[in-house]
Amino acid sequence: MSNPATSRPTVAYFCMEYGLHTDLKLYAGGLGILAGDYLKGAHDHERPIVGLGIKWKQGYTDQRIGDDGRPYDSYPVREYDLVDTGVVVPVTIRDHEVHVKVWRTEAYGNAPIYLLDTDIEPNAAPDRWICGQLYGWFAEERLAQEIVLGVGGVRALRALGIDVDVYHFNEGHAVLAALELIQERRSQGVDFEDAWQATRDEVVFTTHTPVIQGNESHELRTMEYMGATRGLTLEQMERIGGDPFNMTVAALRVARRANAVAELHAETANDMWEHVDGRCEIVPITNCIHTPTWVDPRITAAFAAGQPLRPVHDEIKSELIDFIEERTGARLRQDRIIIGFSRRAAPYKRSDLVFSDMDRIGPYLERGDVQIVFSGKAHPLDDTGKDIVAQLVEMSRRFPNAVVFLQDYDMEIGKMLTRGSDVWLNNPRRPQEASGTSGMKAAMNGVLNCSVLDGWWPEACEDGVNGWQIGDGFESDDVDELDEHDAAALYAVLLDKVLPTFSDDPERWESMMRASIQSTSERFAVERMLDDYERLLYRTG
Repeated sequence: MSNPATSRPTVAYFCMEYGLHTDLKLYAGGLGILAGDYLKGAHDHERPIVGLGIKWKQGYTDQRIGDDGRPYDSYPVREYDLVDTGVVVPVTIRDHEVHVKVWRTEAYGNAPIYLLDTDIEPNAAPDRWICGQLYGWFAEERLAQEIVLGVGGVRALRALGIDVDVYHFNEGHAVLAALELIQERRSQGVDFEDAWQATRDEVVFTTHTPVIQGNESHELRTMEYMGATRGLTLEQMERIGGDPFNMTVAALRVARRANAVAELHAETANDMWEHVDGRCEIVPITNCIHTPTWVDPRITAAFAAGQPLRPVHDEIKSELIDFIEERTGARLRQDRIIIGFSRRAAPYKRSDLVFSDMDRIGPYLERGDVQIVFSGKAHPLDDTGKDIVAQLVEMSRRFPNAVVFLQDYDMEIGKMLTRGSDVWLNNPRRPQEASGTSGMKAAMNGVLNCSVLDGWWPEACEDGVNGWQIGDGFESDDVDELDEHDAAALYAVLLDKVLPTFSDDPERWESMMRASIQSTSERFAVERMLDDYERLLYRTG
């Protein structure tokens, strides 16, 4: 149970995706990057934590841009060098047994991650594809994947002989693990109420998506048919997760405590779920990053030695310019500002906000005075997201020397952009950004944030000192009003503050780079997040 050397509780961390390395395609976006950074931090700081995830046969989409300027998806089958644990556990899906193989990897400087896989004999062809595509297909396949992660994950821990004090669910995808824990106790003669309470004593939960519609739910009859109810009655299932069964609501009711991923997000999440009877408290634990993965050691060394930062940054920037030319053929200018923007293609992130008033921004793009590099993927089934990507591609073709779109966003692109850009732009509709760790990566590299006061940025922003704030924290249910307000604020900051400082005040820019690193490099490094999890979630009493 508790680790005797440290008296720290042993934690099993369940997540649908892990971003450990560009070539290990087990991640889609920020959720997986956070999970990967967390497990790397656990390794670095010797925390008794193991990860549970899925070995995705095809992973998330490879999303390319066609000749027509629109994204299309491809799904190559991937092979990875993983350790075979020799463990296979059964789960029941659609009333028949499916075999789940357990692999392990520690190859990326991470604490052990156990990856579950149904692509084995003697599973039949349909079951072998349960772990085919991350976030692919529809409700039944998603439930099958969540049975593998939750139920299979608990059974894998048992088969591996790993004793666990705390089960940590990163998002609601893993909530079926709690139903398996309840069922374990019921099979030993414990009644439902006591089994539920005992399970609550050992489960914690991290919630991310601050939009109710983005929190997954399933029809109870579908869950019953798929075998996801784990022997519970529909009435008991409804008490836990409602009808339809909301995975986030269920997680809030089976956990002793939950956390949001920024201070503002905690306010949003508590307001969003205040109607849920019997839910646990949601406390703020702001996300952090694994600095060895994301921060260029050259900028760190220059900062520590008190040497000028901008010449070092310019060297890194030139590498980004070469990288962009190699990928796209576009050659950006070293002496002009480069603004980075890489996000999942979702409407609330407003990738196109900077293009709201082409009469204002157009001349800067025509002259190349403003250079913007975009990257991001849309969910394969999200036509609206694909329209956003297509619009960014269209702008890159309209302004080929000033606007770039890097296709097939991955960890390598993210690393290059957060190190080599001059400014990091983020303009979501407040308060819909949960955290936004890419801004932390940029800040620790001396890349100055220019952001709406959403996610993590309200905790770090010293306007005009270590970056800039866009607007004044304005919120509105009227999307048009909010977008108009924030677009005006974006132009005012970008054109009247950011550009003149970059062009005309190199000493102030240098000072702001130093302040950016100084104010973020410890506060938003992964050890602080690990300590907060231990203090606020993992320990009892």
